[in-house]
Amino acid sequence: MRVPFYQNGLQIFFSVIYVALYTGAINTINPTGDLDVVEGFLYIFTFGFLCDEIGKFWKVGRYYFSFWGAFNFVLYALLTVSFVTRTIALAHPLNSEDRGKFNKLSYNILAFSAPMFWARFLFYLDSLRFFGTMTVVLKVMMRESLLFFALLFLVLVGFFQAFIGLNHVGNNAKAVNFVVPAMLNAIMASPAFDGFDNYSPPFGIILYYLYTFVVMVVLLNILIALYNSAYQDITDNATDEYLALFAQKTLQFVRAPDENVFIAPLNLIEIFFLIGPLEWWMPKDTYNRLNCYIMAIIYSPLLIVTAAFETHQAHAVRNNKRRGAEDEGECEEWEQLLDQCDFEADGWDKRVEETKPNIEQSAITECKELRKELAELKGMLEKVLKEERTTNTTNDT
Repeated sequence: MRVPFYQNGLQIFFSVIYVALYTGAINTINPTGDLDVVEGFLYIFTFGFLCDEIGKFWKVGRYYFSFWGAFNFVLYALLTVSFVTRTIALAHPLNSEDRGKFNKLSYNILAFSAPMFWARFLFYLDSLRFFGTMTVVLKVMMRESLLFFALLFLVLVGFFQAFIGLNHVGNNAKAVNFVVPAMLNAIMASPAFDGFDNYSPPFGIILYYLYTFVVMVVLLNILIALYNSAYQDITDNATDEYLALFAQKTLQFVRAPDENVFIAPLNLIEIFFLIGPLEWWMPKDTYNRLNCYIMAIIYSPLLIVTAAFETHQAHAVRNNKRRGAEDEGECEEWEQLLDQCDFEADGWDKRVEETKPNIEQSAITECKELRKELAELKGMLEKVLKEERTTNTTNDT
């Protein structure tokens, strides 16, 4: 299970089950507020994924925090709030108004998180070239959006203060309830001009026209230009971006912070049945051996499939060798991209040559240093022997 290919495959498998549990939970609403088996497994999976994220963040530190880390934390936080709300509903009497209210709120929060459930698949499918490139594009677009939101914030604050200031007479609370939705609708390209004709005429309607022009014509076009630039930069360099992302994902699997690979939600077995009751007192060798036995049991179905897959590949390689063909008839995706990589033009060839150790020169240098040390040692021995001979001659005399 330390092989990145199988870890990624098992994570995708658990993600499919996770989405299936969510689909079953959201489509089988319990009016009484009781938790059924599907919802129970859904929250158990969520707890396992949350513990895995917290554990990695605790061991790796702030460097583990990334776009997908924040995305997963938001998703698990919504599900945690949904579970807590459901628990509050269960604390109220059956058929009571409060129980129905909290139960409805729990399902609303659960339904609200549906887009994040399906978007979470991108995190596990980024090993494929198309999804990997699109994932990089999305991350760059989100980073480029910071400039847009900084400009938008200043514009919103300025125009909002102007609209509130125009309401010299009247209730400012009612003005806020009217102005805020109108300003937000303009950001979503659906301005609402009704009502501004009688809002401190003629300044209200003129100010709203100006606000709509600045937001919809100037700022939104700036955002579109930023997105186009980010997309163009990534797609022009799609091969390098994909290979970099693939290498990063592979290193995340190879350099996992845990010695024992318990993939979430199977990490709950490690937390509650191994780390908590056994790790603090059991000898390290015995504890590691016990972990191996437990992993062999829980991963036995996958290990059987892996053994069959590896055996099939071994037979295919053997047959290819008998025919004098290449060992593997399948060309991997990163092998297909080799002809698109110009390491010499990109400067990688020169950089590798500069950092590559010179084995021959190192061996010659070490031999020279060894000869020098042997000569010094020989001189010291000759000096000691000479002093002993001189001492013996003096004693004899």
